[in-house]
Amino acid sequence: MRPWPFTIRGTALRLFATCWLVYVIHSATNVVREHYLTFAIAEHLTFRVDEYAGLHPDLFDKAGYGWHINANPGVSMMAALPYALARPLIEPIVARVQHARQASGRQEPPVYATPWPNSQAFFAEAWRRGLDVKFGLATLVIQALFMAPVSGVAAVGMFFLLRDLFQSDRRATWMALLFAFGTPVFFRTGYLNHNVVVGYCSAAGFVVLWDPGKRLRWSDNTRAMVAGLAGGAAVLLDYTGSVMLAGLFLYGAARRWSSDLPRFVSAFAIGAAGPIALLWLYQWASFGNPFFPPQQWMPGVAWVDAGYRGMSIPRIDLLVSNLFDYRYGLFTSCPLVLLALAQPWVDRAGVVPRREARFLLGICLAFWLFCGGVNYGHLQFNTGIRYMTAILPFLFILSAVVLARLNGGVVYGIAAASVTLSWCLAMHRDVERGYGVLDPLLHVFIGGFELPLLTTVSRMKDSFGEILARGVSPLPLFVVTAAVIHGIWTTHPGRSQR
Repeated sequence: MRPWPFTIRGTALRLFATCWLVYVIHSATNVVREHYLTFAIAEHLTFRVDEYAGLHPDLFDKAGYGWHINANPGVSMMAALPYALARPLIEPIVARVQHARQASGRQEPPVYATPWPNSQAFFAEAWRRGLDVKFGLATLVIQALFMAPVSGVAAVGMFFLLRDLFQSDRRATWMALLFAFGTPVFFRTGYLNHNVVVGYCSAAGFVVLWDPGKRLRWSDNTRAMVAGLAGGAAVLLDYTGSVMLAGLFLYGAARRWSSDLPRFVSAFAIGAAGPIALLWLYQWASFGNPFFPPQQWMPGVAWVDAGYRGMSIPRIDLLVSNLFDYRYGLFTSCPLVLLALAQPWVDRAGVVPRREARFLLGICLAFWLFCGGVNYGHLQFNTGIRYMTAILPFLFILSAVVLARLNGGVVYGIAAASVTLSWCLAMHRDVERGYGVLDPLLHVFIGGFELPLLTTVSRMKDSFGEILARGVSPLPLFVVTAAVIHGIWTTHPGRSQR
């Protein structure tokens, strides 16, 4: 086998650039509830989203405190910085468009030719409020400057971890690319999403505690503090992150049980205290009580009466659906991670040590059980896999170990099938109608390649003219992107590695 032609740093940079570029061109303009808080923080340094009242069902008014989002604020806080940096470019464009509209005297919004009535109504109302251009540009900026870089860094982190496990740059590189483009990470990176970031933070905390390559020069207490910070950030992002926080604590405690457990507990608690205090501050400022979640104050919605504000003991139907539902199930959306279940029998050499393997499987099991009691999971049918994306990094580590033991032809087949499914999901994004996760496959194989942004543009007939309304082919953009990626991986090779 030929030696790997790139330095470690060169491989990491090429991997990041590839992921960032592919993620950016697959950006979607979906406006989710977290966007509104991002706008409020970046524009007014406030948690109130009053100016967006009525635009999303997860925005609600609490008497005396104004309108807020029904979600934890973590990902909105993170995305606010890149959006704030881009505002000087976005606002003049929005102002010019609004001036042109006023000059034209048009009173009714353009046609938005989508089969979804709610999307039509949202576009019309955003147009009337003069927010449509702002929303479109802001979502693309946030995706390009936050979601795509974060997922790109996650892929690089996976590369370094797998390199330590397999002692092969080549294998670690293609498996990191498989993680980036052969799992629903690709699909969820398309727009602002906190669930997948919960997984990134939690996995980072785990790797810091584990340090399989013994690369970190930090003290044990520093690593414990960073792991606590990562677990606390997961809670700030979403309350499902409490499972991750508890799991990281138990794993770290098991590693330090016979040495200096009290110091680990103290350091971990100090790290977790910052994000959790920020969450409590947000809840106190937004709702007048630091300890109750936003769900405590929201008006009645679907499933709110199940248990405590939608939270209950695990339900069999939801447990099964989170794994096998044809629209959002973990194993139907990503059959690749089924391989993780075979790791205890396949990994006889102990590539992943037994304690770490037990943690990886255990945290996934605990998270699945927890989400089985989050009754809002029944609403995933209109968005695709969401909650379970948080455990993708953990499952992929175990799946990669199994892949490494399989025959080359089988591995190539699994990788090709995984990337095909994931890419079609990222392109078409609609799993609610037809055959669920298979529907994007049918649309792409029958109707041709798509890109979410071009699909949106083609639906705005009155805005972009009849030529664009007939549909915009993504093939030229794919060709250019492929050429750039080819250049990324073929120019300026460094010294040889393993």
